[in-house]
Amino acid sequence: MTLDANTIETLKGITTATLTTVLLKKGLRNVWLRGAMPLRPGQPRIVGPAFTLRFVPAREDLATPASWGSPISTRAAIEAMPEGCITVVDSMGVADAGIFGDILCARMKKRGVAALVTDGVVRDLDGVLGTGLPVWCSGAAAPPSVAGLTFVGWQESIGCGGVCVVPDDVIVVDADGAVLIPQALVGDVVAEAVEQEKMEAWIVTEVERGVPLPGLYPMNDETKARYAAFKAGRG
Repeated sequence: MTLDANTIETLKGITTATLTTVLLKKGLRNVWLRGAMPLRPGQPRIVGPAFTLRFVPAREDLATPASWGSPISTRAAIEAMPEGCITVVDSMGVADAGIFGDILCARMKKRGVAALVTDGVVRDLDGVLGTGLPVWCSGAAAPPSVAGLTFVGWQESIGCGGVCVVPDDVIVVDADGAVLIPQALVGDVVAEAVEQEKMEAWIVTEVERGVPLPGLYPMNDETKARYAAFKAGRG
């Protein structure tokens, strides 16, 4: 999936908090990937299509250092990642085996991957940070992936942080974590999220004026009328 530049730029201006509100109104509650938080403070908001990877529990005959050279390996998966994608990795929340270290992250950065998102952890923390690849994860651990995980494939539906992620779903990451937008809903969500951001910005100005919250947030009919008049007067 190729996201058009306008959609990407619009979503870069919308918080993940707003997106969860809009998706909730559409009946989607489970869209925030648990455990995937920014590895470095101040990482920018990033938008991209999901490129998925999946791990399962470690099995001693499969999860070996030799498996890193297999045709089905994280190394092979990285070479299939398109520029601008956000790599989303199902690590089953395992916290004592780092899925990627500095070398793999450096290669992802070189290939133009926009970000790495996982419910697990990375290793070689200083090196990973040094690559400049934005990472959302649950922390760091020294042991390699094969100490606790077996890699089994890429570009299939996965579960990451308790959320079903389908390849090419749209991922938005910021300081509040990672949120998924089903690809079929992107257009509607973007349109509603832009209006939601404008409305909430107006509500903040009302709060700063001293307006009480009841009837303001959420809006009652009188407040809706004032907001409509504000929008009409502005444009």
